[in-house]
This record gives sequence, structure tokens and C-alpha cells, in this order.
Amino acid sequence: MNIDSFIYLEQLRKIAGKLPGVTEGVCFGTPAFYVNKKLLVRLKEDGESLMMHTQERDKWIKANPKVYYVTEHYLNYPSMLLHLSKIKPKELEILFFTAWKLRTNKTQLKEYDPGKSKKD
Repeated sequence: MNIDSFIYLEQLRKIAGKLPGVTEGVCFGTPAFYVNKKLLVRLKEDGESLMMHTQERDKWIKANPKVYYVTEHYLNYPSMLLHLSKIKPKELEILFFTAWKLRTNKTQLKEYDPGKSKKD
């Protein structure tokens, strides 16, 4: 991984720290984040791209194809890829939150407090 990969990973950890039930692990040898054993996001092998769970892939790709894209491998999965160097931090946070919200449970939703980190 290059130095940017570590910066991106820290950015993802900061977002994950606000979401109840999110754990960090490994998926195909790269850092990934899960909720209830369900994959939310995974740093790709290049260290500069991210796979993210989403139900709105077409909307995001149409809105900004320079940031969001999909490869043939992901066509049959509810996910998309994105260039971490091109995404706005707030947009990344919104997408991560949305992925979490789609895969979390009711208890964790009730525990969510946007002003707090899990470490508080």
C-alpha cells in the first residue's frame, strides 16, 4: 500500500467509528468494514479505489462517472467502485452511512448518534 492508502484507511476508520456495530476486518487481503458480518466497504488492492455496498449505483455513476464506476465483476452485486482521490470527504461519509443503514439492524439504528464516536 502507498502512503495515500493509509490516509484513506484512516478516513474510513474515522467514519466507521461513528457507526454502531461496524467492525474492521480483511476481505480478499485488503482492509474492509463490516456490520453484522455483512460487507460495507473494502479498500481495493490498488489502495486508491473502494468497493462500496449501494442500492443506487446507477444514480451515482450517472451523476459523476469520474468518481464512481463499476467493473464487469460487480455488475451482479449491489455495489460500485469509487476513486478515493476524487471523492469529496462529506460524500464518502454519506455513502458509508447509507451502506451501513442498509445492512444494520434496528437496535444499531437506535444506537446511532451522529455527534458521537463509538470511542466516546
